[in-house]
Amino acid sequence: MSRKKRNAENNANAIPLMDTPVEYAVWGKDQVDDSALQQLRNACRLPVTVAGAQMPDGHVGYGLPIGGVVATRSAVIPYGVGVDIACRMKISIMDVNPSRIAGWRERLRKSLTNETRFGLGAKFDTRSRREHDVMDDPAWKDAPGFVRGLRDKAWEQLGTSGSGNHFVEFGEAGLKEPLGGLEPGSYLALLSHSGSRGFGAIVAKHYTNLAMELTPLPREHRHLAWLDLRSSAGQEYWLAMNLAGSYAAANHDCVHRHVLAAAGLKPAYQLENHHNFAWLEEHGGEELVVHRKGATPAGSGALGIIPGSMGDPGYIVRGLGNERSLNSAAHGAGRAMSRKAARERLTKTEMRQYLEDQGVELIAAGVDEAPQVYKRIGEVMAAQRDLVEVVGEFRPRLVLMANDGTSED
Repeated sequence: MSRKKRNAENNANAIPLMDTPVEYAVWGKDQVDDSALQQLRNACRLPVTVAGAQMPDGHVGYGLPIGGVVATRSAVIPYGVGVDIACRMKISIMDVNPSRIAGWRERLRKSLTNETRFGLGAKFDTRSRREHDVMDDPAWKDAPGFVRGLRDKAWEQLGTSGSGNHFVEFGEAGLKEPLGGLEPGSYLALLSHSGSRGFGAIVAKHYTNLAMELTPLPREHRHLAWLDLRSSAGQEYWLAMNLAGSYAAANHDCVHRHVLAAAGLKPAYQLENHHNFAWLEEHGGEELVVHRKGATPAGSGALGIIPGSMGDPGYIVRGLGNERSLNSAAHGAGRAMSRKAARERLTKTEMRQYLEDQGVELIAAGVDEAPQVYKRIGEVMAAQRDLVEVVGEFRPRLVLMANDGTSED
């Protein structure tokens, strides 16, 4: 059978989307490309969707756009959560003046390079594996067999940071108000961004394929396939997703614990949040499954972290609980340029000059993560003033990411 005939047959058996999307709201519409908005409209045409929202850092993703938020009834969309399940942020703030960075630079640099790993498949050998209670979580025993079989892979990658836009960096945290016993002022801080590594990616792929079999959609919308949360498959995914969430949190805990110990530092305050996840929340008087794919939870009073780029500030924010956004906000600046375009248009020399001008030392990173490939974080924050308020700022000073091996020029 030809591909054209096979696609036509698949579409004939597909679950139709609604003709008109349910209500959705968009923040920073002039900053979000039409393709991403079309992805959100498609998600809002699913028969299980109740509401949607798009954050100003949005750009095209698989299924849902990055920065997309969708609430459904009794259904979970694996690609609505994302491939990197429970990708998240964590900050540790020390009661130490950031002026110490200059004198401690070598110590801080070594703690970063020695105490975590970066890159696709990055892991620790058996002798160096990180210890954490998450590896004894009872959910491993309750999970499906293939998930249990990923435990060893997960353990060897515990405390690593992967590739792409993941990072670990020291910098300066400026607090505008008291936070966790710290008074307003400037402090040394450690910020990290990573998720559930290979474990989460395999879980995402498995259940996305299963969803596409169980709830077939027209080919162009197949990545929006969902699992009924009341079914055994839906419950399996929900358990695996939450285990990946616990694992991602443990991953950050190991990074911070080991990096700070190696640098001789202790945190005075720590904050963290997921931004690729699904939550059971009440909206409009009913319990819904809220998918935030690259979006920060921003319920009333909830604290979260919205990073910029390796050369631009990030922010500690407090949610304002805007129901139109399903209590959500942006998860970062958002890409303005694809990775391919970045490699074609930019050099590492240009990237390093930008960073030098901002007072940032780059230990390692690919040119596809240069600050120039991101939207201006100030414009993103301005577009969501009704979603979050800023309570602190973070400015990178020593940055470690995966190195793509590109030359200086």
